[in-house]
Amino acid sequence: MKTLHTHLLGFPRIGARRELKTALEAFWRGATSEAELEAAGTALRARHWAMQAGAGLELVTVGDFAFYDQVASHIQLFGCEPARFGFDSASSPLTRYFAMARGERSDCCAKDHAAPHGSHALDMTKWFDTNYHYLVPEFGADTAFTLAGERLLAEVAEAQALGHRVKATLIGPLTFLWLGSARESGFDRLSLLEKLLPVYTALLMRLKAQGVEWVQVDEPILGLDLPQEWRNAFEIAYWLLAQSGARIMLATYFSPLEENLGLACRLPVAGLHVDGVRAAHELTSVCDWLALPKVLSVGIVDGRNIWRTDLDTAIGLLAPLLDKRGELWLAPSCSLLHVPLSLADESALDPEVRSWMAFATEKLDELATLKAALGGAIVPQLAEARAAIASRARSTRVHSDAVAARVQALPVGADRRGAPFATRQAVQRARFQLPPYPTTTIGSFPQTAAIRAARAAFRRGALPLAQYQSAMRAEIAHAVARQEALGLDVLVHGEAERNDMVEYFGEQLDGFAFTQHGWVQSYGSRCVKPPVLYGDVARARPMTVDWTVHAQGLSARPVKGMLTGPVTILQWSFVRDDQPRALTALQIALAMRDEVADLQAAGIGIIQIDEPALREGLPLRRARWDAYLAWATHAFRITAGAAQDATQIHTHMCYAEFNDILPQIAALDADVITIETSRSDMALLDGFGQYRYPNGIGPGVYDIHSPTVPDTDAIERLLRKAAQVIPAANLWVNPDCGLKTRGWAETEAALANMVAAARRMRAHDGAPGAS
Repeated sequence: MKTLHTHLLGFPRIGARRELKTALEAFWRGATSEAELEAAGTALRARHWAMQAGAGLELVTVGDFAFYDQVASHIQLFGCEPARFGFDSASSPLTRYFAMARGERSDCCAKDHAAPHGSHALDMTKWFDTNYHYLVPEFGADTAFTLAGERLLAEVAEAQALGHRVKATLIGPLTFLWLGSARESGFDRLSLLEKLLPVYTALLMRLKAQGVEWVQVDEPILGLDLPQEWRNAFEIAYWLLAQSGARIMLATYFSPLEENLGLACRLPVAGLHVDGVRAAHELTSVCDWLALPKVLSVGIVDGRNIWRTDLDTAIGLLAPLLDKRGELWLAPSCSLLHVPLSLADESALDPEVRSWMAFATEKLDELATLKAALGGAIVPQLAEARAAIASRARSTRVHSDAVAARVQALPVGADRRGAPFATRQAVQRARFQLPPYPTTTIGSFPQTAAIRAARAAFRRGALPLAQYQSAMRAEIAHAVARQEALGLDVLVHGEAERNDMVEYFGEQLDGFAFTQHGWVQSYGSRCVKPPVLYGDVARARPMTVDWTVHAQGLSARPVKGMLTGPVTILQWSFVRDDQPRALTALQIALAMRDEVADLQAAGIGIIQIDEPALREGLPLRRARWDAYLAWATHAFRITAGAAQDATQIHTHMCYAEFNDILPQIAALDADVITIETSRSDMALLDGFGQYRYPNGIGPGVYDIHSPTVPDTDAIERLLRKAAQVIPAANLWVNPDCGLKTRGWAETEAALANMVAAARRMRAHDGAPGAS
């Protein structure tokens, strides 16, 4: 007899209308209590478990909900909050949790307005190759682990009280240690495994005692190129965890297992989940290597993208596995955290394009359809799925002959600037006459309630175009005037007219579609609504020129044109999967190149092409890095290649580890790169110094994700650390990232201190003007 089950690795937690965002931000501004925030979380969990049960899942997933980030939740779960925060026993878990996440003043770490240096927020970086950000655990020789499982166990009890059978989910011990950072140079994080495993085992025993039927333990690092000592640690770790008696479903995703396939299959666990989307070619080998009666779970529905599953192809992959094993679990490839909740309210989407998509709830339906079809039932939904797949394949809106012809006609050398950096730097210094340590910002300024209200009124037709444009010009003038008053050297227009750094451009490019409610959590309360990139990309008309020229007309100081780079537009969209990503990136690059040319022709002398997602797109396996970096850097250079020597090209990257791709970052040949470095206390800059990064660089001198206003001394301290590794002539001064999410009062206070710190540096050092 053949047995089929369906389950999830995780579910979106923000809610259909971003209820989690609303609840968090109300709590942070003091409008609601801890009890009210907890009640909002309880309601969301109950709703999402009901959706899972309603879709036929026998087990609901518990432990995937987090108020900010699941890794931060595990820091508390295993009692390893960094000692530097100075938490005391009187502080509530939520107070401590948000202090780690936001670095803000709280009753547990500071009495005055500015938090002390020791309580700055945990570093934040990307979760593998996704746009989700996690808070980085800090480990050292003195790190201790204690079980603080009350929240997880309470959530299990919540689900059980609602009548659900439970599968709990945890980040595995080796992945948890791997994701952390070492406080001391040379400290081996793996040395903490011996102290961590007893805490995991105790938690597994408590979950089993509470009636949890399965525990999903996520070890996505099995898809990485692991050092041998980390590979060796898996067998002893899971032998010890097996002593708990809990039924463990080991989960891997995002990457093929490759050399770790045999290791994953022989670990003493009750089941193994593998990514059947990114590693479909390994399914037969896993099936052969995984001994019975271990359960095989296949991630057959794409948890990372929004396209419908080709159910016939999926059945063709799954049927032989089911025949061979007799039992199969079906699931999405990874947590559905990375896709929007539901298509139900997307009434504004073009019906044809909408028919090609599946969000989280539709993916639940796909799992149910696959289960029924593999079980021998006649399933009417298969015909609808086949029609949608065929419609997309033959649609004339997907392909453009003009775009294909332009790509084919691209001349050799189109991705190169006219002169080397040293020559350009001299020309640009003569043009801009900037002081030493020039100050600027990353691009966006606060998106006030008035800006959001005007945009919303315009979108629903309540505000005429002329009035909307007038309102945005006034906001731009306001931002320029405030920057001039602060004394910034290179200004920005503030991006009042932009809803999002990717969506804004996608709305003006061919080949994109947009949702109304397709929100995805990036971190904490920060949500993004990725465009859907379904067809060939082209630019019909200039997108930023009028706004930027308006701003430049208000000031004698240079105003940067602000663009999003091709790789970031690609990475932060739901991208078509019917052609190579390299080709799609090149199409975007050509469209953005036209914008660079038009800005330059309009007299804009500094143009920033943001690429925060360049590192994020790096394949998880090093063997694939060279191919990716070749087309990704080529796409950036195609965009920037329209710039003349006197036009200064900036780029910006943030919240990623750059040191392992510094040659490729240098190969972008941007005149200035700005990066996020404050949370790491400038440690991320060390690699640039060791590499002798040749061009201009602006290391972020304060964390824009924290409400704390840094004082001048703190900023100057970071600048002096930066000046020890970067030549003063190449050093710029700027915040970590854009200021869209901050308020004007804290923004002006922080920037005033930043400008003051730069002036101190000039007075003290007398450095030559920067690039």
